[in-house]
Amino acid sequence: MQLKGLVRFFTILLVLYSIYQLSFTWFVRGHENKLKDRAEKFVKAKYPEARNKKPEDYPDSAKAVYDARMRRLEDSTKDVTLTYGLNGAISYQKAKESELNLGLDLQGGMNVTLEVEMTGLLKSMSNNSSDPDFLKALDNANKRKANSSSDFITLFAEEYQKLNPNGRLASIFATASQSNIKITDNNSTIISKIRAEAKNAFDRTYKILRARIDQFGVAQPSINPDPDRAIITVELPGVKDQERVRNYLQATANLQFWEVYTLENKDYANAWQSGIKVFESLVNGTPIDTVKKVDTSATAKTDTGAKKANDTLGKTTAKTLGQKKIGDYIQFASPYQDNGKVYYPAAIGSISIKDSAIVRSYLENPSFRSLFPQDVVWLYGIPNVNPNNNRKSDRIPLYAIKTYGKEKARLEGDAVRDANQDVDPTTSKVEVKMEMTTSGAKIWSKMTEENVGKPIAIVLDNVVYSAPNVITKIDAGNSSISGSFTTEEAQDLANILKIGKLPAPAKIVQELVVGPTLGRDAINGGLKAFTISFVVIFLLMLIYYNTSGWIANIALILNLLFTIGVLTGLGATLTAPGIAGLVLTIGMAVDTNVIIYERIKEELTRGKGYIPAVNEGYRRSLPPVLDAHVTVLLTAIILFSFGLGPVKGFATTQILGILLSLFCGILVSRWVTDWFTDKKRHLEYFTGISKRIFQHANIKFIEYRKIAYGISVVVLVLGISSFFHGFDEGVEFKGGRSFQVRFAQNAPIEKIRDDLKTILGEAPIIKTVGDNRTLDITTSYLINDTRNEVDSLVELKLFSGLKKFLPAPLSFEQFDKNYKLGSKKVLPTISDDLKQGAKRATIFALLIISLYIFIRFRDWRYSLGTIVALLHDVLVTLAVFSFARTIVPFPLEIDQHFIAAVLTVIGFSMNDTVIVFDRIREYAREMTGATKESIINNAINHTLSRTIMTSLTVFLTILILFLVGGEVTRGFAFAMLVG
Repeated sequence: MQLKGLVRFFTILLVLYSIYQLSFTWFVRGHENKLKDRAEKFVKAKYPEARNKKPEDYPDSAKAVYDARMRRLEDSTKDVTLTYGLNGAISYQKAKESELNLGLDLQGGMNVTLEVEMTGLLKSMSNNSSDPDFLKALDNANKRKANSSSDFITLFAEEYQKLNPNGRLASIFATASQSNIKITDNNSTIISKIRAEAKNAFDRTYKILRARIDQFGVAQPSINPDPDRAIITVELPGVKDQERVRNYLQATANLQFWEVYTLENKDYANAWQSGIKVFESLVNGTPIDTVKKVDTSATAKTDTGAKKANDTLGKTTAKTLGQKKIGDYIQFASPYQDNGKVYYPAAIGSISIKDSAIVRSYLENPSFRSLFPQDVVWLYGIPNVNPNNNRKSDRIPLYAIKTYGKEKARLEGDAVRDANQDVDPTTSKVEVKMEMTTSGAKIWSKMTEENVGKPIAIVLDNVVYSAPNVITKIDAGNSSISGSFTTEEAQDLANILKIGKLPAPAKIVQELVVGPTLGRDAINGGLKAFTISFVVIFLLMLIYYNTSGWIANIALILNLLFTIGVLTGLGATLTAPGIAGLVLTIGMAVDTNVIIYERIKEELTRGKGYIPAVNEGYRRSLPPVLDAHVTVLLTAIILFSFGLGPVKGFATTQILGILLSLFCGILVSRWVTDWFTDKKRHLEYFTGISKRIFQHANIKFIEYRKIAYGISVVVLVLGISSFFHGFDEGVEFKGGRSFQVRFAQNAPIEKIRDDLKTILGEAPIIKTVGDNRTLDITTSYLINDTRNEVDSLVELKLFSGLKKFLPAPLSFEQFDKNYKLGSKKVLPTISDDLKQGAKRATIFALLIISLYIFIRFRDWRYSLGTIVALLHDVLVTLAVFSFARTIVPFPLEIDQHFIAAVLTVIGFSMNDTVIVFDRIREYAREMTGATKESIINNAINHTLSRTIMTSLTVFLTILILFLVGGEVTRGFAFAMLVG
């Protein structure tokens, strides 16, 4: 009774938790739908041509205004209360952070994997040494890193040792720029110091990228570092300007030192008062629609998309949103005294983060802008951290930078030789020590002399990280920056200052772009597959298991509710493979009940009473159920460890589904069954159909083993032959770029291939996707070109080759928006890494499961049988993907999704194998004197119904996913079907 009470308690708790987590999505969707209605009304009032269209079909000018308007409305309503929780009111921002996240493959957007380039770091640390062994070791390490799990520094050390066994790294790295490396250090010590600096360089690059992605206006961006592999994965759902993303993420960090306007300057302070009055009159009715915006922002000069949107926002702020004056948004800073002297803060004041876009539109309005010096540029700083609770403030400082009309500062990041966090021995306060180069020290001396008592802003990528006051002129180039720093803040600032000294640029090595159309198709296909699968399995349970089928269906519903609820609570992202994982969970969720019910039916057939049969069914089914779930769980964990991006999302969904399936299938089902028993109501486990099927199976399996051996030999030969016949590797594994393009009518594939071959200099691989209107075009053209603009060049070449097959007239922008559904890029270095990871994952999964079976059954023959059975399934799948790739009307590619399918097949294949093994062991103990052939035949026949039913439930869900789930998961579903 105590256990039943705990099951009941945790079930109710999980139900409430899941509903609570999913409620955030409900409230956010409701709120955003209202904002979309307001934005649409606003746009349609200004653009008559948009009145009968959906936002995604607006003309470009109207779409830019709509997007900007939505961002404005979302920013301005972040603090609006949507509902109430245990801790009080829940704002839109809090609910948005807690809702179920959709991956970019469901809503469109961009996913990039960046590799932090360590070659430049080592060259910089060596002061660009020309030592031939050093340069050759760097080159060899770069070649090896694609097929090695070791980090770059280890590879470099190994290669240098090979080239020069007696060489001393101190002769290369003990330079004037490396104060922490001594000429007396041995090689291992130097490698340790280089590795520490490499980690710091990786962390600096990661922090820069984390700050940069905030500039893209994406609702739910994510950035995931992997220091061991020196890669950073960035996901930007809904981002529109891919070229801007590429340029911005790969750009060299721009560290600058600028002088600052403060309110000490009376003319400047008066300008603010006049500016507030100007906006007060504008708010009170003076039209500003006719004013053209003058762009003085350094960032806007490289962002035409943002500039167009800001033009419109600048014209409409005062009339539509500006019932506040600019002074109402800014909390102006007050002067302070220190030792009798008055100081003015570097920042003009602070603003709420949610108001940053509104304030920016005020600041850049020409009527307001004209009151200030022409060389002023307004920049935001970083939020302060409360030392009491270590939380970031929701306000950011606003600075007025004195640029003298130049984009390049007097002092740039390359002037910094070194920087580190330290403690002042006299005051015990945390400080940052900064050392300048010889040339930098001269400029720094002049700057500090001219600004004694005034601040100098330290700016990275147009964000002010610190603006310390100059106490006195600094001649030697050694400076101390003090303030109310925490140790972490001081270390962060030191790292920022070191950015100009040790370059470790990030290079995009893998890229995935999904258009909104492809995202909508993925959602529609996934939801359709999910719904149909649920209905089919729900009905199947009732048709085959009578009233006990309702218990299985209750467990199924709870399993799905808990899985989605926990995914939301964990902040996980739901992707198209994640939906495939949910569809697969539907099939697997009822497997536990199938195994139990079949055993109960078997006990009832033997003449046992209802309650003893139920008790015996649950007791005897527990070991095989646990074994089946453990094997699938092991492969899911391996997949999670080796997978990237969407595949990791599939593995996460599968892991949760497996764990919750155990809870729902065993504990909840038993609790509900006992509840019916307590009410004197016995469940029915038979129907007319289930009584007739498999109940008297008596197939002589062992007698037909030679036929099975023959089939297995054929499978073995075909499987091995497939490696010689070849496979179609996805772009992830072979490197290159692939583009999905949808034409207005059936595309002439051969003509397109010939035209593209003429333009690209090589024949691309072209496959149909769904129908002959949608093509997947893969090419390795310029894949090794390292220029930042190479992606745009390839896309322009593609457009020129496809232009005559598309409606005319057509611009590249129209092609990119309306016909290019998505794209993917993988450099050869990362593709080799992915291939090696996939091979290791597959081999590791086979060994782990075989080891588990050996531990579980204590007999090596079971492990050998397991390996043979699993290899059999894998070889069948490989043979089909090799020999059928030119026959089926959809792509059969070896990629991450295929590996996910194979690993899932490996885990799930053990479900039935373990049940048979377990029954063989049981009968071996009970059927004393019986032959091995008789024991094995009985074991297989008596478990045949559950073998067929467990396979059938999963097969049906995967078949439905294959038929209606959409193109994103079709290859995965086909591999699962075959396996």
